[in-house]
Amino acid sequence: MPAITVDNLTKSYGQTLALEDLSFQVQEGEVFGFLGPNGAGKSTTINVILDFIRPTAGRVEVLGLDAQANSREIRSRTGVLPEGVETYDRLTARQHLEFAIDSKGSDDDPEALLERVGLVDAIDKKAGGFSKGMSQRLMLAMALVGQPDLLILDEPSTGLDPNGAREMREIVREENERGATVFFSSHIMEQVEAVCDRVGILRDGEMVAVDTVEGLRDSVGGGTTLRVTVDRLDDDTLQVVRSLPDVSDATVEGRNPPVLVVQVQGSKTAVLGELEDRGIEVKDFTTREASLEDVFQSYTTGTEVHAR
Repeated sequence: MPAITVDNLTKSYGQTLALEDLSFQVQEGEVFGFLGPNGAGKSTTINVILDFIRPTAGRVEVLGLDAQANSREIRSRTGVLPEGVETYDRLTARQHLEFAIDSKGSDDDPEALLERVGLVDAIDKKAGGFSKGMSQRLMLAMALVGQPDLLILDEPSTGLDPNGAREMREIVREENERGATVFFSSHIMEQVEAVCDRVGILRDGEMVAVDTVEGLRDSVGGGTTLRVTVDRLDDDTLQVVRSLPDVSDATVEGRNPPVLVVQVQGSKTAVLGELEDRGIEVKDFTTREASLEDVFQSYTTGTEVHAR
């Protein structure tokens, strides 16, 4: 059963169309990355899913329930880390967690939750003195209350240093292994690529792609960049490499020694074999796959993808 079904969702604010016939599904038990440039409609989509705003047209189901008719039950089974939410300055971290625990009717231990997010040392400190990263950790702990069936994380790594971002990714994996579905919106491509099973890319209120990261790479022809350091290189060899079936482009960087930079869609061994057959010594080579950032740029700007 899908954890989230969005069907022909449209949302307009007066003459401004935020979402237009948006349709996608998040499968139960997966980590789904939700990407899009600023203004694409990500926050609007999340707000409709949570019934914070009502759609102009279309239908949304969450955990098998109608998002509008059953919003209270859905929220009781969902943990949410919203973007830009602020903590209560006069309440301690413990009091924040106790409020969330009472609201969900769960028996979680505030100390254990704060231990998970690396904030247990500040359990009795008022949130007014917290840094942005500490506040983000606290809100993540609140989202984990009650072992939710669905986690909706909107820019969860905001304010976190690299260690904090890594710990957040580990928590996402742990929650997913426990059985939770995770809906993960972020503009930091490395975070999404590291944890998501599938990715949806939103542009101007429309879903322009949904697939695995590998599938998205293939769909835009990002392929692999092969950088080969050789002892020498002539124009004939360069032209032969360019004519290979799996090669889309080949250029030369530097002269001493020359570096052959090849965009390859398939086998890389054909390039190396051709060089060796022509008596050229391969001193070193490296490969790089097109990143999710490259793919995202292609889908949101229409530019051609090359792994850099």
